[in-house]
Amino acid sequence: MLLLIDAGNTRIKWALCAPTGAAGAWLASGAAAHAQLDTLKAAWSSLAISAVLLSNVAGAAIGARLLAQLPVHLLPQAIATFASLPQLAGLRNDYRDPAQLGCDRFAAAIGAHALAPGQAVIVANCGTATTIDAITADGAFIGGMILPGLGLMASSLARNTAQLPQIASDAVLPAGFADNTDDAILSGCLAAQAGAIERAVRMHGASACLLSGGAAPRIAQALALPVPLRLLENIVMIGLQAAARASGEAGKQGEHPC
Repeated sequence: MLLLIDAGNTRIKWALCAPTGAAGAWLASGAAAHAQLDTLKAAWSSLAISAVLLSNVAGAAIGARLLAQLPVHLLPQAIATFASLPQLAGLRNDYRDPAQLGCDRFAAAIGAHALAPGQAVIVANCGTATTIDAITADGAFIGGMILPGLGLMASSLARNTAQLPQIASDAVLPAGFADNTDDAILSGCLAAQAGAIERAVRMHGASACLLSGGAAPRIAQALALPVPLRLLENIVMIGLQAAARASGEAGKQGEHPC
């Protein structure tokens, strides 16, 4: 079975899948904060892992610690590191320098194209940072936007502005103009996130919008879109799965795209 790992800026997400399984059909899955990374060894030791695909934007130190958690029976050639390429899994990477595109954004774009083939798509991944990217109907990643995530926006106000409080993660969503400071901060941050996504949908002429990441459920409630919205738990993982499938098919033909 294939272990997919998405090492983000705050958490490590993982899923186990069959190489030819349906998109998002996980046999097992989980997540851990960076501080709890060493607990993954026990979680993975009981799984029938035959190959690994790792997407890592958390740095070399986290990457090395993750590799140390993998079952010892895995050969080095069974462990692949996902990277942004000029083309993969039916998606063309039109970034000015394709290799400079964050591998998580590339994976999310692959996932979006796999889930909405033949459509102009906006995919927003709402984590520590919010990334908003555009994919054309014929499968080209044309670029995107990056802004601070919802939590980072709120916490930056709390840290850098006198007497403004930190917003609790379970705070009730305000509606429109708030009548207290806590709600005004959250309302403003939500409006900024939703406004950026709505603007991207209009600019791209998108026919679909995919939303993922820890803050996605909150931001989804603030969106007013003219196109269908699909909320996904982890679009990066779906993209990794599609990339692995494409790599396996290409490998049978003598190519090794990732």
